[in-house]
Parts: sequence; C-alpha cells; structure tokens
Amino acid sequence: MQMWAMRQAARRRDLFLFMGAAVCAALFARLIQAQNTNEVQKEFAAAVSDYESGQFAKAASELESLTRRLPSSFRVQELLGLVYSAESRNLEANLHFRRAVQLRPGSAAARANLAINLSRLGRKSQAEAEFKQALRMDPGSYQLNENFGQFCLRSGKLAEAVPYLAKAENAHPTYENGYNLALAYFKTGRPREAKAEIQGLLKTKDTAGLHSLLGEVDEKLGDFIAAANEYQQAARMDPTESNIFDWGAELLVHHTLDPALEVFSEGVKRYPDSPRLEVGLGLAYYWHERFDDAVKALLRAIDLSPSDPRVYYFLSEAYGRAPSQAPEVIEHFRRFAELRPRDGKAQFYYAMSLWKGNETATSGAVLNQVEILLKKAASLDPELAQAHFALGSLNAQEGKFQLAVREYERAIKLDPNNAAAHYRLGQMYMRIGRRELAQQEFQVHQRLYRQQRAESIKEHNQIRKFVYSLKSNPSQPMDKEPR
Repeated sequence: MQMWAMRQAARRRDLFLFMGAAVCAALFARLIQAQNTNEVQKEFAAAVSDYESGQFAKAASELESLTRRLPSSFRVQELLGLVYSAESRNLEANLHFRRAVQLRPGSAAARANLAINLSRLGRKSQAEAEFKQALRMDPGSYQLNENFGQFCLRSGKLAEAVPYLAKAENAHPTYENGYNLALAYFKTGRPREAKAEIQGLLKTKDTAGLHSLLGEVDEKLGDFIAAANEYQQAARMDPTESNIFDWGAELLVHHTLDPALEVFSEGVKRYPDSPRLEVGLGLAYYWHERFDDAVKALLRAIDLSPSDPRVYYFLSEAYGRAPSQAPEVIEHFRRFAELRPRDGKAQFYYAMSLWKGNETATSGAVLNQVEILLKKAASLDPELAQAHFALGSLNAQEGKFQLAVREYERAIKLDPNNAAAHYRLGQMYMRIGRRELAQQEFQVHQRLYRQQRAESIKEHNQIRKFVYSLKSNPSQPMDKEPR
C-alpha cells in the first residue's frame, strides 16, 4: 500500500513537471512572437518614415523584405504599391494595389489607389470601374470625388467631371479643384458658372492662371474689353510666352492693332525662339499694311518651325503685296514644297512665289517650272480652285486663250464666289468672240465686287481663326489654312 502511494506521488510530480514545461514553452513562444511583432512594427514604421521623407528606394527595400514574410498584410501591400508608384514603377505597383484590394475588398481607399494606378497605365475603363466602386462605398469622400473628377477631365468626359468636382469643392474648397471645376464649366458651355467660380477663387488666391482663364471666359461671353484686361493682368503677373501671346492675340483679333503690335514686339524680344509670337507680330504688321515687315516676321516664324503649314498662307498673302524679298521667300517656299511633296498647297505656294519673283518673264524655264508645279498642285488637291485660277492666268499670259477659259471655268466651278475669276473668264470670252457669255461673267463680277466688304470680313475671320488655332494648339500644325 505504501509502495502504491509512493508511485502515485511520483506520477503526480512528473505530471506537474510536464505541465510546467508546457506552460513555459507557450509563454516562451508568445514572448518570441511579441518580439517578432515589435520588430515588424519597427520595420514597418521605418518604411513609412522613409516613404514620407521621400527615400523611396530605401522604403522599397524594407517593404520588399516585409512582404516576403507577411504576404497577407494589407498595410504592407498597400504601402509598397504607393512606394513603387512614387518611383513611377507603375506595373510593379499594380500587383500590390491589386493584392491590397483582394485582402480588403471593402476598402474605398484601396480601390482608389488601384484606380489611379490603372489610369497611369492607360487602362481607363478598368480605372473608371474601380473609381465608381470606391465612390459607391464612400460617396461623400472629398478626395475620391476630386480624383474621379480629374480623371474624367483627363479622359475628355468634361460634363461627367462637373458633379464630382462640384461635390469635392462643396466638401473641401481648394484652389486646384476650384480651377478644374471652373475649367470644366467653361469647356461644357457654362461660362457664367465658370466666371462665378473664378471670381470666388480670386478672393482667396490671385494668380495669373485664373486671370488667363477668366480672359477666355469673358471672350466667350462677348466682353472683349474685359477679356483683354484679364489677359493683360495675367501677362503682367507672369510674363510667360503663353500669357503674352494670349494678350496680344486678344488685341489682334479685335483689331486693336497698335497695342497688339506693341505686345508682340515686346514678346519676341523676351522670347526670340517663339514661332507663334513671330506669327502674331507678322499678322499685326500685315493688318497695319506694313507688308515688308510682315514678310520678315513670318519668315522668322517659318525658320523656327519650318514644317508647320499654318504660316505659309499668310506669308503668301503678305508676299503678294510686298515682293521685294523674293529670293528669300522663294527659298522658304521651295523648302516647304520639299518637306511636303504630296501637299497640293505647298506646291501651289512654291509656284506662286516663283512667278511673283519673276513677274517680267513671259516665257522660259521659270514659267515652265511654274506650270509644272501648278498642275501638280491641282492634281494633288482636286479642290484647289486657286491652282486652276493661276493656270488660267498663266495660259492667258502666254496667249493660250482656250486653255485659259477651261482653267477659269474649273476655278469658278470650285469657287463660284471668286470675283476675279469671273472677270478674267469674261475677258477670255471676249478674246475668243463669245461676247454674250462675257457680259454674263462681267455682271457676276460686278455683283461679287460689291460684296468686297464681306470679303474683308472674311479675311478678318481667317486671321481670327488662325490666331485661335495658335492659342489652342501652339505646336500642332493644321492640315489646311483657315477658311
């Protein structure tokens, strides 16, 4: 009995020892886990600090190590995506933003980060879907509404951008969001709302950008004096090439010629490498009827941007009234024709510059070259009435009256309102003895001639349209000159 009691006591002692060892092991495991957790937290905190201080490479290295050990950590995946994004490593960032969304599909912020990343990768439809999903989760978020509004602006969905930008502006007014909202109002045909938004912004932050945009808005509202004043204020606050051009252009298109000439003259001194400021100066000279100066300015503009076809039309017009710089003008048109061998107008301008520069020639190699170039222009551009009119004049000069009649008739078919073509055709009809037809053409010419005031308005509109094309697309060539 005593022996049995001794054995039972030994067993209880062993059990207690075993239980004590197990408890110690569990406590030790918890201690190790706590130490690891503390280390992880320290590493993550260090990565956050490095990210916030702009040390992205260091933060990436720390987070890459953490993500291998903690692949299911939402915070690690999200921050690594942000770090890669800050380094413009957008494809790598995409993997981690997607993983963060998988880990927390209900996080609006995670979906917003993914949406911004997809937008940067050019995956617009996917980005839009993620933005909208995030907004369903958090419709009142200022940041989400602003980001999606900006995304819509960049995607050209201006009308869709307005309510989101407006909601963001109501929740938390900022200069950037307010500017974007005013721009969206303006671009969607709501200039009065745009003006009200800009005027509100000006009370808190007076910038050249706001005055420039307000100039556009006032122009749209038909208040040209106010528009010129706003462009002037923008140029004085921030005399960039763009602001100076906008100010000069506003003066030019509304025929305020002396101030326009002054603005463009000062502009080219400040920015001698700006082709559009030289164009503006050339057009100001042109309207002042200082055609030699206009030709010089337009030639400088072409030297700065030789492949832009927009300038050549007005160079041709100015040169037609001031042929004293023939060799230089002809060379510029020759280069243009070589740059655009399939462009009918380029061949036409070269032909006319040659002809104008050799007005005394009645035959010979130059006129043969002119004829070849005009025929090439008419072939390349079947709608080019000017080429047929010029061929008619060339044939008339050489005494080829029947050929001249045919070319003038083609010119009139393409451009029935060309008064000069009707008059020249009438002359040719007289030459070949068709007096009745000649009288009809002279009558049409008289009727069209009385409309010359309308033609001068047409020229004004051409210059106006051309100047606006330079404002909106300073370096993007147009396929055709203004019509």
